[in-house]
Amino acid sequence: MEKIITCIDGSAITTSVVNAGTWAAKKLDKTLTFLHTLEKKQQHGADDYSGAIGLGAQSKLLKEMTELDEQKSRLAVKLGDELLNSAATAARSSGVVNIEKAQRHGDIVDAIMSLEDQTRLIVIGRKGAEHEGDFKALGSHLETLLRKASDPVFVVPEQFVEPKSFMIAYDGRETADRALQKVIDGGLLHGIDCHLVSIKNNEPLLIDKFNSAAERLKDKGLNVTTAVLEGNINETLLRYQVENAIDLVVMGAFGHSKLRQFFVGSNTIKMLERIAVPLIVLR
Repeated sequence: MEKIITCIDGSAITTSVVNAGTWAAKKLDKTLTFLHTLEKKQQHGADDYSGAIGLGAQSKLLKEMTELDEQKSRLAVKLGDELLNSAATAARSSGVVNIEKAQRHGDIVDAIMSLEDQTRLIVIGRKGAEHEGDFKALGSHLETLLRKASDPVFVVPEQFVEPKSFMIAYDGRETADRALQKVIDGGLLHGIDCHLVSIKNNEPLLIDKFNSAAERLKDKGLNVTTAVLEGNINETLLRYQVENAIDLVVMGAFGHSKLRQFFVGSNTIKMLERIAVPLIVLR
């Protein structure tokens, strides 16, 4: 069974993530699975206080700290359950029938990857509670997830509205062709106005590939607007998105070699840091 894995953490962005997951589940008619993780944080470390207080006092304090940690863990589980129940209620009121709730201990990426064989789409906020108020900051696990996940990742900003248009950033490379095929086969973006946009580069036969890509989209019944532009990749794509009021952007992940990414950075991450609309990353 393919599922829409929707990751929630209780941060301010959670409502938008729930709305995005709900929209995707309804559009694809798939089970909506809300996932919440409890990441263990070291409370008191391994510091040695024996030089400052007596051993008896230290033992008593450590016992109290352990009991406090246990109490916090129980409360975290209860809060997680409430968060999952609230998300499920909101999704159900919006018309989603098949809903699952999952709470896991440990790393969020590990939890997502454990569900990989059941996943159709991963929905996650562009930043978590640790980065609230910082527009450019990405969730600490997001880049790791994008490098590991083989399924599409739907990255949601602070506000989500049902998209009426989307843009595919196409560069003629293998990752772009794979992303294009997933859009054609997937169904999530069918019925939405499509903008196919390319920035001139050194890719051989770019224009021929671009025209072929446009025809493939049109053959699937999509309403396609095309544009081949010049300039800095991220600046030009962002400007086109704003000027054309595009609601959602689709990109292939990490199209360059790891060595090139080390020196010039990844266009995928740069777009995530700056774009104000949802972005779907396809491998």
